Amino acid sequence: MRRKQFLAVFTGILVIVAVTLIFGGSVWAQSTYKTLYKFKGGKDGNSPDAGVIFDSAGNVYGTTSFGGTYGNGTIYRLMPNVDGSWKEKVLHSFTGKDGADPNNVDLIMDAQGDLYGTAMLGGKSGCNGYGCGLAFELMPNANGSWKEKVLHYFSGSVGVNPQGSLIFDNSGNLYGTTGDWSYNFTGPGTVFELTPNGDGTWTKTTIFTFNDTDGYNPSDGMIFDPAGNLYGATDWGGQYGEGVVFQLVPNGDGSWTENVLYDFTGGADGGRAQVRPTRDSAGDLYGETTYGGLGYGVIWELTPNADGSWTESTLYSFTGGQDGANPWGTSLALDSAGNLYGTANGGGADGCGVVFELTPTTNGPWEETVIHAFGDRPGCGSFSDLIFDADGNLYGTTHGDGSTTFGSVFEITP
Repeated sequence: MRRKQFLAVFTGILVIVAVTLIFGGSVWAQSTYKTLYKFKGGKDGNSPDAGVIFDSAGNVYGTTSFGGTYGNGTIYRLMPNVDGSWKEKVLHSFTGKDGADPNNVDLIMDAQGDLYGTAMLGGKSGCNGYGCGLAFELMPNANGSWKEKVLHYFSGSVGVNPQGSLIFDNSGNLYGTTGDWSYNFTGPGTVFELTPNGDGTWTKTTIFTFNDTDGYNPSDGMIFDPAGNLYGATDWGGQYGEGVVFQLVPNGDGSWTENVLYDFTGGADGGRAQVRPTRDSAGDLYGETTYGGLGYGVIWELTPNADGSWTESTLYSFTGGQDGANPWGTSLALDSAGNLYGTANGGGADGCGVVFELTPTTNGPWEETVIHAFGDRPGCGSFSDLIFDADGNLYGTTHGDGSTTFGSVFEITP
């Protein structure tokens, strides 16, 4: 379903790219763009929709939604060479039974170097025969190979199709979300916890189930605050059906209480918040919506008030022109100066999306700077979160068109 939605949006974007930029506050910046790896669409992977992570040695890890030996997606590593080039190694090709389509899943790594994530499909039977998805751990072996361990197989009609990244708490428990779409949207979505047991198994607990009025289809994982509260957003649902930003507060008895922090209207404030929020040191939350604003999505901020309520501010509305259009399920990166960075998978000079920076101004809306406009060389469109390295360079992925280009991993030096 999500892939079909993307294709529809992408087709529409190609039609509107000739629109003249009509909204002030967007400028262009000089930057250096480098492709680290160009996927071939076969065994090496196809459509890297997720962002990437680093290990302590400077290697890059990520997932592709398709490709690999069995066509069900891969987990890959990029290793830097002394001449500045990078070499790819496929650490795991999903077979279907051990997962399929790790869609938009940023991997996480523990202190031992093990990788964790989710696959939206695959595993055991169910979900129209595609399998209902699973959570996995990928462990390095002494001989350089890697072994996958399935932590949990999802099943049923509610609490299936995990999508988005996992997150650890301080006790080593994992948390994530399920979209429950199963090609026919059978459920509203859930939040789950995976607890490790002494024998190496994991126990899954559903800690919250949405009911549409408080959100529907949480699509891109969550974050913690220092007090142990979880924050996330939903694609649909809420008072206006355009998605919500939610907080989950742990109770002493093991249950969790949801607070809806904001209901999107689909108007100037945005609609369809398919995003894992970003939190600054003051406790403000930032994110994007795919639609709303001028019709092409917005960047928003939620600020907590003393009475427990939250105030939403629209920081920037995309015009669908050279400034970008329809950011799709990407979390924002925040630098030490308070600037925000992200990707939009539509608009731009070639209609293939942009990498942007938002800078706060003394008065009024934030100023957008287009750092890079994608062309289909070697990948059009980006669903990717961005990540900084120690030198302040940005890294992410492009999706590709699926026929002549199959995505890439890139580096941008501001």
